[in-house]
Amino acid sequence: MSSRTAHNATLAGVFRWGLLTGFVVALSGCNFLPKEAADAQTKPPGAAQGQGATAVDVAIAATAPLEATREYTGTTQPLQEVAIRAQAEGQLQQLNVDVGDRVQQGQTLAQIDDSILNAATAEAEAELASRRTEISQLQTQVSDARTQVEQSRLQLQQAESDAARYQGLARDGAVTQQQAEQSRTQARTAAQILRSSQEKVRNQQQAIVAANGRIVAQQAVVAQQQERRSYAVLTSPISGSVLTRSTEQGNVVQVGNELLRLGDFSRAKVTIQVSELDLAKVRLGGAAKVRLDAFPNEQFAGSVTRVSPAANPTSRLVPVEVTIPNPTGRMGSGLLARVSFTQQTTDRVVVPIAALQDDRARGQQPRKPEANAGTTNPNDRAKGGAKPKQTKGTLFVVTGDGKDAKVAARSVALGQQADGKVQILSGLNPGDRFVARTGKPLKDGDSVRLSILSAK
Repeated sequence: MSSRTAHNATLAGVFRWGLLTGFVVALSGCNFLPKEAADAQTKPPGAAQGQGATAVDVAIAATAPLEATREYTGTTQPLQEVAIRAQAEGQLQQLNVDVGDRVQQGQTLAQIDDSILNAATAEAEAELASRRTEISQLQTQVSDARTQVEQSRLQLQQAESDAARYQGLARDGAVTQQQAEQSRTQARTAAQILRSSQEKVRNQQQAIVAANGRIVAQQAVVAQQQERRSYAVLTSPISGSVLTRSTEQGNVVQVGNELLRLGDFSRAKVTIQVSELDLAKVRLGGAAKVRLDAFPNEQFAGSVTRVSPAANPTSRLVPVEVTIPNPTGRMGSGLLARVSFTQQTTDRVVVPIAALQDDRARGQQPRKPEANAGTTNPNDRAKGGAKPKQTKGTLFVVTGDGKDAKVAARSVALGQQADGKVQILSGLNPGDRFVARTGKPLKDGDSVRLSILSAK
């Protein structure tokens, strides 16, 4: 019994020793591998390839305007808008057009009852005829008076001759002194009759002058009545389209009532509000580009026809009128228009300001500021750009492809800047590849790796 127990104890000890040995071996396999082998297992394949290359975003240099073209919104209007109003009172007998109809200059649009106007005109014409008859009568009387004057003159001559003869006969004693005196009296009477006849002629001539004045006045009355009668027929003063119709046929209209409103759409105009800072871009007669939301695939050429001399004192906005040719008349009133002005500027290479590298990043001493650096001219701001704080900078140009891609530092001359961009006056040509963004500072000759956002 004791020998069996001892044998079992021996087997259990051997088993425990085997388990302990296997556990130690397993621990050794996990914790005591060489460091180089562990690192080799954790590195991704190809990590050694391109080791030290900096990832960069690459852009291709191209010419462009420094800032985006600014658009101003406005609403289309007819070149000319005319209100047709009643100038006479009466019933509207005819109204020949409706909203949207096209009309020509001189076309009859409406007719007002003119019976009262015709009666007034006939009365004025009758009065004029009466005045003319009066003139004829006065002229006849003047003619008779002149005949009488001539007769009186002949009678006076005869009386004076008789008086002279009787005076001689009285001296010779052939006739009495009384007869001589009577002949002188007859001569004086004949002279008085002549003067009276002449005065009558003058009075009648003055009456004719007054009658002529009354005729002229009556002619004016007739012309006025005829003009009023013409107001019963309403014609179009322009060629265009009917915008509104304010009444209907059969209504009684009063003087001044608006019946129709016409618009001349041979050209359309747009009034926009321009900031005083952008006023330098606008000149009278200058070209403008107009886009209409109603015709999204078209662009229209316009011209500046009016620039207001006064800005709004509160908003500092200046009204500017732009006119657009509209030969087909398809541009109506009230359309949303977007206006931009053509600039006579030379496009240069434009890059983001962030692409310029700092001198400190390249391990160089900072460049001393140049004279007038950092100053800004208010006139430059008004033109949409400002003079940059420095006139020179450095860009990194990419050479080579793939594994051979490297950067070369290139000094560039800077121009105006705006909206986070700057003009390159020299040192960078269109088509050159340059580093637009990098994760860390670069140095001349560094190897780089192009990101997926890089331009191809």
